[in-house]
Amino acid sequence: MKLQARCFVFFFTLIVAPLCLASGMQPERADNGMVASVHELASQAGVDMMKAGGNAIDAAVATGFALAVVHPAAGNLGGGGFMLVRMSSGETHFLDFREKAPGKATSTMYQDKDGNVVPMMSRVGYKAVGVPGSVKGMVHAQKKFGKLTLQQVVAPAIRLAKEGFELDWAEARALTNDKNMGNFPDSKRIFQNDGKGWHQGDVLKQPELARTLERIVADPDEFYTGKMAGEIAEFMQAGGGLITVQDLKNYDVVDRTPVRGTYRGLEIISAPPPSSGGIALVETLNILEGFDIKKAGFGSAEAIHLITESYRRAFYDRAQFLGDPEFSTLPVNELTDKKYAVDWRASIDPQRASASSRLERPQVSKALTEYAKKKPVKATAPESTETTHYSVVDKDGNAVAVTTTLNGSYGSKVTIGSLGFLLNNEMDDFSSKAGVPNMFGLIQSDANLVGPNKRPLSAMTPTIVLKDGKLWLVLGSPGGPTIITTVANILVGVADFGLDIQQAVNAPRFHNQWIPDRIQMERNRFSPDTIKLLEARGHTIGFGLGGDGECIQIDLATGQRLGASDGRNERGRAVGY
Repeated sequence: MKLQARCFVFFFTLIVAPLCLASGMQPERADNGMVASVHELASQAGVDMMKAGGNAIDAAVATGFALAVVHPAAGNLGGGGFMLVRMSSGETHFLDFREKAPGKATSTMYQDKDGNVVPMMSRVGYKAVGVPGSVKGMVHAQKKFGKLTLQQVVAPAIRLAKEGFELDWAEARALTNDKNMGNFPDSKRIFQNDGKGWHQGDVLKQPELARTLERIVADPDEFYTGKMAGEIAEFMQAGGGLITVQDLKNYDVVDRTPVRGTYRGLEIISAPPPSSGGIALVETLNILEGFDIKKAGFGSAEAIHLITESYRRAFYDRAQFLGDPEFSTLPVNELTDKKYAVDWRASIDPQRASASSRLERPQVSKALTEYAKKKPVKATAPESTETTHYSVVDKDGNAVAVTTTLNGSYGSKVTIGSLGFLLNNEMDDFSSKAGVPNMFGLIQSDANLVGPNKRPLSAMTPTIVLKDGKLWLVLGSPGGPTIITTVANILVGVADFGLDIQQAVNAPRFHNQWIPDRIQMERNRFSPDTIKLLEARGHTIGFGLGGDGECIQIDLATGQRLGASDGRNERGRAVGY
């Protein structure tokens, strides 16, 4: 047994060490507050708010506005997202500021006269843009739960936009090489240095964005009901977009009830519809709970097989049952019921991969059976991987998990020049046409077809985990459909295999989403023997996987906050005090 344990330690070190070293083998530690985000300047903005007497919500809003400046690929004013809040009292809120389809949207708007989907129409340009919710969501959160003023929490973002910040090599290269962005004059001028491109160390200043932020501070409602709303609508319509002043006026933030579940005694609090994340996460964990994956061993073919089979079944249900809860009745309770998971678990062969095309759902729930008959799996559900997540915990134990997005990298590529911010391409998260696979091969029911004022289905999974009733983990990631599996991988790494949060964030990842029927794995992160053993069980293996865990763990013995920024990114950092 000692020899076996030593071999495991050597294997773990061989596989995980390279990424652990990128951001430190140990998580960042702090006694008071912690922010983990994809950009150090944004994390620092959040920590500065807590030092100034603010709470986790103030810090989260400051981080969000700062990301709109320093991380234009996904941080945003022109997009949307979700914010999961748990106050130290135990009170929880899930703020839905997901983008909505314009009132003039139709289910066939991305099809030509023959009914064929027009390539890229839902991804690039004015018609790809949904009604943005980020500004209203962040302002709502700060006003309802924060302690500071809006002026205080937006000040770091304004300063960063005015004074600028240095681009690293990856940022400069990504901005310069985005060909679609060059087709829009304001995007080319602001984000591509007027066509000259960027180099490492160049300073990106955004004076128009700074003025927009100052206007939001002076009158937050202006974005949705005032002069700025008129500017946005006029700009959109001039370019052939659908957003109107009325769409902006009608936009609302919804305070929803989080999805809850348990896993090996832990309490899981996560995202409800229109995110599929929380339901798929809880269902996965319910199925997995009946297997001893700890005994199987971290990174073993047996553990990966059992986790993959759990993913496969949860994503099958995701495809058929989930959409905007305001337009469809969704079987949330049935999908997250542990009895349902027991029957799903019984269909898993511990030694052989299931065939996704031949899965047979347990007939234990009459509601699910009837729903499945009415909603056959036939439509697509596009979702880009370019999102960003950040986690915050303050000295009092208030916790916030935020996942926000423009959808694609730099969204629709369209910038409102006078206002200085990029607009989302969130309409691509709807189903453009039944039966047409999306870029990730995701399959979806017609609950997610384009419709006026609907919110598209999401995989964003901001999650909070309690242990013995106490705050323990704050989790989340970008990555489209891989968000769900990334959060699950990190949670299982800590809960089942005893990794600390930095090790779990940096550990090798794998993903399965029902269709396409394959395990997607990080290249060069798993041993050839493990891959061969998985293939021998009947799994098809693919390579190439992203994600960016920005997570926090609480050391329950000392109360310290342990922050982990993913070793896969260059600018991310957990900052504490």
